[in-house]
Amino acid sequence: MAPLSNRPKRTRVVLGEVARARKVSQARRELAEQTEIGDALIRGLVRAQLALALRLALIVGLGLGTLPLLFSAAPALARVKIWEISLPWLLLGLLPYPFLVAAGWVYVRMSERNERDFTELVEK
Repeated sequence: MAPLSNRPKRTRVVLGEVARARKVSQARRELAEQTEIGDALIRGLVRAQLALALRLALIVGLGLGTLPLLFSAAPALARVKIWEISLPWLLLGLLPYPFLVAAGWVYVRMSERNERDFTELVEK
């Protein structure tokens, strides 16, 4: 066994030092430091998500809200029967479910797209 003084000195390798050495994007730094620019980036994302939610809420509200108005404006339409079930029951009882599922699916996809665009902007 070699004496302690002749052994090579051990070197400690820390991965954190390598990670810190990487260049951090300006936008990411702005977000991390919570500066005015980072705050503006976050407000832009929130504004985009809010606009999307309001547009889809308007579409759902108009799509479902106009059906009762249609039946009150055209009472003859309310008396139409399909398979012995009146048209208002079919449209107001069955139509909303697939319509709401489709609206939810569209919202999730478009919301994810907004977040993906935001992430791409920050990581550039």
